[in-house]
Amino acid sequence: MKAYKMEALKRAVLLVLISAMVVTPSSLRAAQNAGQAAAKGAPQPALAVNKVDDDDTDQAQKQEEAKERERDRQEQEREKKQEQQEREQERQERELERAVRVYEKATRALDKRQYEDAVKLFGELIKKGGDRVEGAYYWKAYGEFKHGQFKEALATYEALVKGFPQSRWMHDAKQLAVEIQQAEGRPVKPEDQADEELQLLALNGLMHADPERAWPLLQKLLESSRPLKIKEQALFVLSQSGSDKAREVLASFARGQANPDLQLKSLEYLALFGGKESRQTLEEVYKSSDDKTIKRSILGFFMIGGDRDRLLAAAKGEKDADLRGEAIGQLGVLGARDELSEMYQAESEGKVKRKILDALFVGGAADKMIDLAQNEKDPELRRSAIEKMGLMGSPKTADTLVKMYANENDKNIRRKVIEALFMQGNAKAIVEIARKETDPELKKKAVEQLSIMNSKEGAEFFEEILNK
Repeated sequence: MKAYKMEALKRAVLLVLISAMVVTPSSLRAAQNAGQAAAKGAPQPALAVNKVDDDDTDQAQKQEEAKERERDRQEQEREKKQEQQEREQERQERELERAVRVYEKATRALDKRQYEDAVKLFGELIKKGGDRVEGAYYWKAYGEFKHGQFKEALATYEALVKGFPQSRWMHDAKQLAVEIQQAEGRPVKPEDQADEELQLLALNGLMHADPERAWPLLQKLLESSRPLKIKEQALFVLSQSGSDKAREVLASFARGQANPDLQLKSLEYLALFGGKESRQTLEEVYKSSDDKTIKRSILGFFMIGGDRDRLLAAAKGEKDADLRGEAIGQLGVLGARDELSEMYQAESEGKVKRKILDALFVGGAADKMIDLAQNEKDPELRRSAIEKMGLMGSPKTADTLVKMYANENDKNIRRKVIEALFMQGNAKAIVEIARKETDPELKKKAVEQLSIMNSKEGAEFFEEILNK
């Protein structure tokens, strides 16, 4: 404080002297003579040299601060862009999930013979479009038919034919149209309908007692226009037989050669069926299908079956980025650390590398995460690896984070290390950083993290500061 007052006093005296020189002609002449003497080689005051040095230092510091602000701005822009992409992806996923829920609700209404409600829900799906629209057309026509609205049912059928002439629903839809045309002109009463569940129980018993007699009846049921629930139960009966013939029938439905709604259930039963032939069929369907829902389900079946090779093939060769990411994630669930590490080294696309990084984290690959946190050249990927080290929370990752902070020069990386230590709950390490750190921003960051940790080490450190 004394030094500051002395400096202020010096500046005040200097201003007085300058003012006096301005108003006094003799002083002005003296100053001019002094300037001429300096031009002839008189020694310059040391104060002027120091001022130039100070100006250079200030300029360099300002340039460095400007660079730091620009780096922060670019980092914020990257994070903002990534957040926008993630929000859009989440929105699309929510829309897809909502469509699936509405579709399932509508099919449940059909099972309960609440045809009016089902028709309304399928109509909503048709208006919105999307992956389920073809099935919605078929089941809307079915619901209208069962509700006695034959003209409306035929109109819905014709809309399906016109809008999706190559639809996989065409086989079932054409059969439904025949039934509608046959029934047109007479009312259909719920009590006139066959007790389908009772028939299915009888079929199940016949399947165990006399499979040869049950086969044609089962085939007829699966190819009929019966409700989805009944057909799914028929597939279940089929899957319980364990015979090669049953597997072949399941495989035909799994390939989408009939009702598309049954394809997913057939794939599920085929996966549970197990065996080399079943896995081969799953792979064939994956390669031939354009339906992301189908392909995503098959990737899940590969994971359940521990099929690393097929998942790895999809992770490397899949063209669709979302499905490729799904395959990578499933490899992480299986703990395929070596395979993922090799993929990471060979991959050049940043988005895919982030997916692999996430999978490595899920697989508990702490050593690989430490390596990437220390050696990854891409700053964003490196920060992501540091963040995941914080979530892992092992002693090894904690020690590495502390060493990294001591040896790191990048301010953003050091900030990320503090955040990672905070996620680990490592108050002791953050206190040491706060004690030694000379950068005001980083010191403040460490103190801020300590203030919300409610730790003994933090409390002692705050008391230490307040007692100084």
